[in-house]
Amino acid sequence: MKGPAAFSFWVALVFFPAADLAEDPRWPEAAALAAVTACYLLSVRAAFGRPAAAPAARVALAGLAGVVLAGCTAYGGTWLYLCPLVSIACVLVLRGRAVPAALSAVTAASMAVAFATGGGQDAAGAVAWGTAAAGVAVHVTLELYRTRRELAEAAVGAERERFSRDLHDLLGHTLSLMVVKAEAVRRLAPRDPSSAARQAAEIEEIGRRALTEVRAAVSGYRGRGLAGELAAAGAALREAGVRATVTADEVRLAPHTDALLGWAVREGVTNVIRHAGAAACRIGVRAGEEEVVLEIENDGSGGRGERGHGLNGLAERAAAAGALLEAGPVGGGGFRLRVAVPVAGEDAAGRPGRTA
Repeated sequence: MKGPAAFSFWVALVFFPAADLAEDPRWPEAAALAAVTACYLLSVRAAFGRPAAAPAARVALAGLAGVVLAGCTAYGGTWLYLCPLVSIACVLVLRGRAVPAALSAVTAASMAVAFATGGGQDAAGAVAWGTAAAGVAVHVTLELYRTRRELAEAAVGAERERFSRDLHDLLGHTLSLMVVKAEAVRRLAPRDPSSAARQAAEIEEIGRRALTEVRAAVSGYRGRGLAGELAAAGAALREAGVRATVTADEVRLAPHTDALLGWAVREGVTNVIRHAGAAACRIGVRAGEEEVVLEIENDGSGGRGERGHGLNGLAERAAAAGALLEAGPVGGGGFRLRVAVPVAGEDAAGRPGRTA
């Protein structure tokens, strides 16, 4: 799990003071526990929301810290179990240098309150340890996830930059040469048609050679085909901290179908890594008698309903190949990309599936 759901369950720590309260009901304490629950859940939810929600997250964090420390001072006992909630919320809401400063302050405050309420040195040390450990564990987990995500995004960006640079280097000289020869044809045509024809033939040859080189470059960029892209997709998702399940029927595809499905895998996985905020992603390829179907489904909540340039370009390629592309939310949460490619005239007999 990632996102609010991964951290909301810690609110269950409220159970300990709530159990004591059930034996000896006190309305002020009950209201304080309700405030703790609300402030913690609001701070977690706002921390994973849009940047505009950052002020609300900080307000909820301040309210949480104030109510927890006040409740620990007033009631002591099992209220001290709530101190880790404050440290966890600090890690989720704050950024940069503010995180260690806030964790230190919360740990010191929890230890002081535990000692002041008669818990003794052992109790104060245990409360401080639990508060600090909870915050540090969550902080390390988030940093690892962010680092993996940044590395995956950097890899995708570097590959696209490499391709654009290679394409620029490839076409820059060729197009300049074609322009020069076209100008020569224009000058020679009125007075030396045979020389102009030779120059025109050279332009044609240069254009054909450039077309071959561009196709080779594009093939190098996306030409790993379906099998290669599936293997790369599983590795990229795992590097980004997304649990990947890849299944594929063994199938022989025509080159254009293989290229289209490979491109769909690359584009779909890129969107999962960069936009979905998913914890799990399933990629499946099923071969039928009339079509091969690729499905990429994730449980993320980010980017729903948005069709970027990548998906629009993929839709155009699918339409040109007579394939059907569907992309949209699925019931119960998540997003699915589905590409169905007709396989008339080629061997698409599916064999027992394999899992990577």
